Amino acid sequence: MSKKRQSFLSTQFITAAISTTLVLVLLGTIVLFVITARNLSTFVRENINVSVLISDEMDSLQVANMEKALKQAPYAKSVEYISKEDALREEIAAQGIDPTEFIGMNPYTASFEIKINAEHANPDSIGAAVKRLKGNSNVVDVIYSKDLIKSVNDNIRKVSIILLIIAALFTYISFALINNTVRLTIFSKRFIINTMKLVGASWGFIRRPFLAQSFTLGITAAVIADGLIIGGLYWLHTFEPQIGAVIDLKAIAIVSAAVFFFGIVITYLCTLFSLNRYLKMSSNELYYI
Repeated sequence: MSKKRQSFLSTQFITAAISTTLVLVLLGTIVLFVITARNLSTFVRENINVSVLISDEMDSLQVANMEKALKQAPYAKSVEYISKEDALREEIAAQGIDPTEFIGMNPYTASFEIKINAEHANPDSIGAAVKRLKGNSNVVDVIYSKDLIKSVNDNIRKVSIILLIIAALFTYISFALINNTVRLTIFSKRFIINTMKLVGASWGFIRRPFLAQSFTLGITAAVIADGLIIGGLYWLHTFEPQIGAVIDLKAIAIVSAAVFFFGIVITYLCTLFSLNRYLKMSSNELYYI
């Protein structure tokens, strides 16, 4: 009888661990989507390009000073100087035609290509920066897509709101599913709990083994869920290496920690609430639930 009970408990633990693991994978995936959306918005914003066309009359010292000033600007993530010759070579490589053969001169202007910091990638900040740049007598023109910046910010705001709503919904669903799994486990042992209570065991004594098992369950499910998520991301990275620009090690660490935290806390709290419910019930009430 003891062996059968041990086998049953072992099977019950495995079943609960599998169910909890699947829910934690779902929860971890949602956390990953939220973090990825944030990283993706940063990635998109920091790839917004501002071209500063400069005068041909600038000498090398003036160009170097201007490049240094631009790199120190708070809105600039990176600054690249493109000379007239570099611009010509890029155009020839892209179009396959050398315009100097037709017009007898290099029609392109030297420029600075600026990548914008994510926190400054909005119409107001960029507009103010462009106004200051155009005030420089050595700047011929500043080219950027104002409509693109507005569109990117509007779309990111909408996607962020939708993802937060989905994340909140799935967090609630995850809690409910884990709670049901734990409650079913405790429900099957309600008469054992009542027997322990009748022979004089304190509530703390009764809770101790169940809470210890829930702690083990949470850690086991969280470790397996983290392994599945990390394995899935590694598999995905083998097909699309560029995904590393959005899902970095920091994002993976945050997701793993979140899964581990929720795995332990949710199973522990659900076990505690379920135990307290049955501890408060009388022997007769246990037959009518």
